[in-house]
Amino acid sequence: MASDPTILTTLTKLEELMAAIGGYDDPRRAGAEWKQVFRLLQSTELPSGRVNGVVGMRDVGGLAEMIEQLRAPTPIDAEDVPDPEICKKALRAFRKRLSLTVLDEQSKLGRSPLTKGSSKGLEAVVPPSEWPDAVWQELVRQGKLRYISQGLYALAKE
Repeated sequence: MASDPTILTTLTKLEELMAAIGGYDDPRRAGAEWKQVFRLLQSTELPSGRVNGVVGMRDVGGLAEMIEQLRAPTPIDAEDVPDPEICKKALRAFRKRLSLTVLDEQSKLGRSPLTKGSSKGLEAVVPPSEWPDAVWQELVRQGKLRYISQGLYALAKE
């Protein structure tokens, strides 16, 4: 992962921001720097809950650990990768949930009289909870889904 040019630029920016945050007497006062750190970490494959926790608590040590993890990621074990058949079933269930959610949204009778009547298309949904997060992350890695944010996924645009 660290050989990817986007990761290298992200790592460089994160290290610069870490140095800037270290320049403050109290790291919690570096609001603008932490905002930039948050945006950069959101673009990585790190778990969003961990990113939110580290940035929310202004944890400099946690940020250093995340930078190290980006620099030298842990290899994925063959045991951790879900079975292709499970991924196929999960993707089918995701598509069904997405289509049902879109139909439900389109079938609403009442629209606000102040709007033009047309609604924006629904793009992302929370995936079915029958499958673990590893399945959804594998589907994102395969390019079949896109991770939007806060547990929402969308079909990858082809």
